[in-house]
Amino acid sequence: CVTDPNRSDIGPVNGRRPNSPLVRDLTRAFSHFNRHNVFLKKNLKETLTFFREIRQNHSNACSSTPAALDTGESASQLSCISLPRHEEDYLQNVVGSAPYILILGQDCSARYQLLNCLLGERLLPLGSEVGGACGPEGGACRRRKLCFTHGRQTRLSLALPGQYELVHQLAAHCGRWDTVPCEDLEIQECEDPAQRLAELEVTLHHALLQEVKIMVLPCRGVQPVEEALEDCKRGILPIILYAVSKDALSAEQVSDLQKVRETLPFPVCFVRAPSGPSEPGALHRQLLSLELIGAAAGSCACGAPAQTQSILGESLERLQRVLGPFTRQLLQSQQVEAATLLNAVHCRYLDLFINQAFDMQRDLQITPRRLEYTREKEGELFSSLMAILTSVCVCSDIIMSSNGEPVSSKDIKMCISQIQDLIVVQLNQAVANKLTSSVDYLRESFILNAAYNVEVTFHSGSSVTRLFWEQIKQIIHRITWVNPPSVSAEWKRKVAQDAIESLSAAKLAKSICSQFRTRLNSSHEAFAASLRQLEEGHTGRLERTEDLWLRVRKDHAPRLARLSLESRSLRDILLHGKPKMGRELGRGQYGVVYLCDSWGGRHPCALKSVVPPDDKHWNDLALEFHYTRSLPKHNRLVNLHGSVIDHSYSGGSSIAVLLIMERLHRDLYTGLKAGLSLKERLQIALDVVEGIRFLHSQGLLHRDIKLKNVLLDRQNRAKITDLGFCKPEAMISGSIVGTPIHMAPELFTGKYDNSVDVYAFGILFWYLCSGSVKLPEAFEKCSSKDQLWTNVKKGSRPERLPTFDEECWQLMEACWNRDPSQRPLLGIVQPSLQSIMDRLCNNSDQKSGNLEDSN
Repeated sequence: CVTDPNRSDIGPVNGRRPNSPLVRDLTRAFSHFNRHNVFLKKNLKETLTFFREIRQNHSNACSSTPAALDTGESASQLSCISLPRHEEDYLQNVVGSAPYILILGQDCSARYQLLNCLLGERLLPLGSEVGGACGPEGGACRRRKLCFTHGRQTRLSLALPGQYELVHQLAAHCGRWDTVPCEDLEIQECEDPAQRLAELEVTLHHALLQEVKIMVLPCRGVQPVEEALEDCKRGILPIILYAVSKDALSAEQVSDLQKVRETLPFPVCFVRAPSGPSEPGALHRQLLSLELIGAAAGSCACGAPAQTQSILGESLERLQRVLGPFTRQLLQSQQVEAATLLNAVHCRYLDLFINQAFDMQRDLQITPRRLEYTREKEGELFSSLMAILTSVCVCSDIIMSSNGEPVSSKDIKMCISQIQDLIVVQLNQAVANKLTSSVDYLRESFILNAAYNVEVTFHSGSSVTRLFWEQIKQIIHRITWVNPPSVSAEWKRKVAQDAIESLSAAKLAKSICSQFRTRLNSSHEAFAASLRQLEEGHTGRLERTEDLWLRVRKDHAPRLARLSLESRSLRDILLHGKPKMGRELGRGQYGVVYLCDSWGGRHPCALKSVVPPDDKHWNDLALEFHYTRSLPKHNRLVNLHGSVIDHSYSGGSSIAVLLIMERLHRDLYTGLKAGLSLKERLQIALDVVEGIRFLHSQGLLHRDIKLKNVLLDRQNRAKITDLGFCKPEAMISGSIVGTPIHMAPELFTGKYDNSVDVYAFGILFWYLCSGSVKLPEAFEKCSSKDQLWTNVKKGSRPERLPTFDEECWQLMEACWNRDPSQRPLLGIVQPSLQSIMDRLCNNSDQKSGNLEDSN
């Protein structure tokens, strides 16, 4: 960097920087944008790093593993995970772009007026002070490009855009100044080409310039507008302002605006900076007719701001009302769109991880069973084929064609061959039929091609062939040769029939069965050997699948879920801001619930504040948020509206996640203490079952059904909340979670399914039938959580109370059965509950009616 040794850093006489409402408004908008851009950039960087690590790890694993024994489609899909190129380019452009205010205008006076208004002080000369005015074609004025940046001291310098500072003696260096000297703004005829293209950099200690740079474009005679904007096409998010001093735009100015739109496809804020009397509405009509401005932008159904449109501000005095919202909406729309796209990528691949976890879990469970099933079916097939040996009958229906030739050795051999084929054809057909009937089982169970090849054949030296030969020779020798017979079909049939009848059935059966048994044993042994080899291969593959499944559950999915929570929370805070906490509503094991009057157009809301103490809790919370947000809305589940990550929690010492959800009247624990009728309690039981069934239909387990996690509205209808332990079965790591008295015994083994929610409902139903929150006697006697768990595993359950209906008690006992497979399906529980409710409530109504009649 070459600097002027004679230059002194001196500024205007009035060094105080005013802080006008417009400056404060714009400063907040740009500060807001820059602050959130840091989080967006960080999230994108971590996402790309995560995808790259997964591709590298799984590509290496795939290349080092034989294809036949590989983990299959799951590993190959993981090795291809990436952000599509066009999406990555867009996101990189958004997070890498710095906001710039670009000031254009009809003439220099209008541009300078707008700049002074923005900064809240008179920095650039106006009117006659300029020493000239832009002509209609911009040729009479030769003022250079200006760039305003932040610095601790006020200074002016000439610099080539994006390159280096030039050695140049400026008028501002010669003494103090009120406004930037006109000599420094003008391009002198004697200046060399480099100095003509140089921009005047003005460094000021100003609040707005700490957040954004401001560029004032040069006159049209100095540089065409498309060339002046060329440097703004890369790495810049422009806020384009166009200062208008007259009632109409000229053709040249309209053309320039079209070029601006082509170069920078962003909306423009037109600002009136009149130099004299003006005709109201004339400029607005022209801009509308040229489609340079549009109607006011609203919001789309999803809550995201609509595309920011070009607008017109009628006066500099009211610039704050127009420019503030225009700037905020433009900056917001850019970041919301980027955060939404990034979150969609996170959710897309997170769903892929979850689906792969299901596939891998199924593979781990099903493959050993299929192999064992194959062994059983092959054993049955082998036994069945061996039994065929004792039940095959040889058919003697022989059809032979006549060739009219005399008997010869060749004819006899042909007869023997055809007879042999006919004798064994039914035996082979019987074997084939048996194989065909079993092939469907074996095909599904990795049947090995050519394992069974048990077709019986004969060779020239076999005992069967010798038997046939001897019998045929004896028959032919007995024929009278005085009149040699013709070899006709009748003659062949007779000879074959005589040969078959004269054969020893015992010898023939023994020979055939011996050969069949040898072939069958050989096939059985070949199949067993191949199955053992297959099992060994699958054992290694399943080990790799289990390792991959563990990584997906423990690392990949939680890590991506956290990135997804961050990107979604960024989108929510951009759209709706940070929610305001009201009074505390309650406390749980993992968070505090507060009242929130309104947020995102919804009211009233409940705000759950969670401060995750470690990565595990972060992961659990992120996965909970993903599962809950991915669920379709349901009347029996509490709606989750959104989330916000508060980085300033406790003065910035910790990070809190704020989950904003639907607010209801009270929880079931409070409702039972206050008193609920039998009909209301049974209806709550039905609502809870409906909610659990819906979760199960979405592949999720709740794992923490209890009184505090059932909320009631003002009509005492129930909704399930707090999906903190809610997970798909394939994502469960075997950890022991839940509330002790509601936990099924198998939860302690780490191997369980959605029947644990049926067990928990059985305990909950006990409370509903009792109408009280008092602990069951069997649980109240336990002095510790460990003792309670021990008793539950031994079979301890809540006692039957005298007020319990027999059918209700039977339903409870069925739900908390020790054997998970014996617990009823919720599809059976729901109609049973409905039947109980109809019966008990009808009886209650009849008793009430009879009592009224007697009174």
